Amino acid sequence: MRTVIIDTDKIYVPVKMRKELNSTRVEELAEDILDNGQKTPIQVRMGQDRYVLIKGQHRLEAIKSLGEATIEAIIVQARRH
Repeated sequence: MRTVIIDTDKIYVPVKMRKELNSTRVEELAEDILDNGQKTPIQVRMGQDRYVLIKGQHRLEAIKSLGEATIEAIIVQARRH
């Protein structure tokens, strides 16, 4: 898998995930990203005209809180049933 750079405003966070957001964790990650950069890409899948977040909500919110407009991500293929 390769890492790509995508715009944060093109990422949809599912409602269920939004309920699990921990602001303390976001702040801690933002500080770590400032010091060390983004170490782990988030995971997204392609949706209709946008990316859908699969993993990495706290990293995404930390990047946004730092004023960044882009984030490193891995695009995961949707599972076919």
